[in-house]
Amino acid sequence: MDASLPLSGVKVLLIDDSNTIRRSGEIFLSQAGCQVVLAEDGFDGLSKVVDTQPDIIFVDVMMPRLDGYQTCSLIKSHQQYKKIPVVMLTSKDTVFDRARGRLVGSDQYLIKPFNKKSLVDAVIRHTQQQQEKVHGK
Repeated sequence: MDASLPLSGVKVLLIDDSNTIRRSGEIFLSQAGCQVVLAEDGFDGLSKVVDTQPDIIFVDVMMPRLDGYQTCSLIKSHQQYKKIPVVMLTSKDTVFDRARGRLVGSDQYLIKPFNKKSLVDAVIRHTQQQQEKVHGK
């Protein structure tokens, strides 16, 4: 692990049914030093939350079987995982979508296609907030 990378050691879970999005997210986040765990749908994502205890979760809104809202709601309703920041990934950016995201407890909305900076900034923003809560700053 390279400690000079801004996000060295941060564990990120990226849940998206698009292989392209998963691959680009993994590349961007790995380059910043993150340990990236990938999941291709909500069910896979939920089991990876339990297995890996990520520091932050990115979840696609539109997925088959279990969509991003349902996935986020399940994570946020669980005592052990509700403090993990969840960032919704979507190509639909309407007031309704944002409101629905807030209702299920999402911490942020990122519009696709995202770039490396927006992804890394979201991780920095939410993991530093977590650190401050933990260390009482």
